[in-house]
Amino acid sequence: MKTLILVRHGKSSWEYSVNDKDRPLQERGINDAFLVSSSFKSQDVKIDAIYSSHANRALHTCMIFLRELNFDFSRFQPTKWLYDFSGDYVLQFIKELDNNFDAVMIFGHNHAFTHIANSLGNTYIDNVPTTGLVALEFATDDWAMVNKGVTKQTIFPKHLRG
Repeated sequence: MKTLILVRHGKSSWEYSVNDKDRPLQERGINDAFLVSSSFKSQDVKIDAIYSSHANRALHTCMIFLRELNFDFSRFQPTKWLYDFSGDYVLQFIKELDNNFDAVMIFGHNHAFTHIANSLGNTYIDNVPTTGLVALEFATDDWAMVNKGVTKQTIFPKHLRG
């Protein structure tokens, strides 16, 4: 059994004249990352590895989750393969994951994450929102064989805001 947890980066700012990879999170993006990570932490899911796009907004979202989950930073790695908007590189990355990992969390971007959630999960999601979390489960012990799985859970910030 393999579990993949997708987290789209938090709401980012277009306020600054910076390259796309350097765009920071808005305050709402930071707050939403705390909301979603706190909700996810309460479920006490065991995660073997966490990877993030190397874009600032994804890394910042990921750092909030790492701290909130008390995750060992030595089991975290940024990667250029998750800085993908189509989903092709993300899917290739997933299929090449180490089979010693049963549960992996990845941080990245749309449209890639909505595409992956819909093509690998069994529940249609119109759009994975910023800081949206989607957990997928696969009846295989080999990441290379990940195909159609079950959408086990979604946590979207708008459902958590009071």
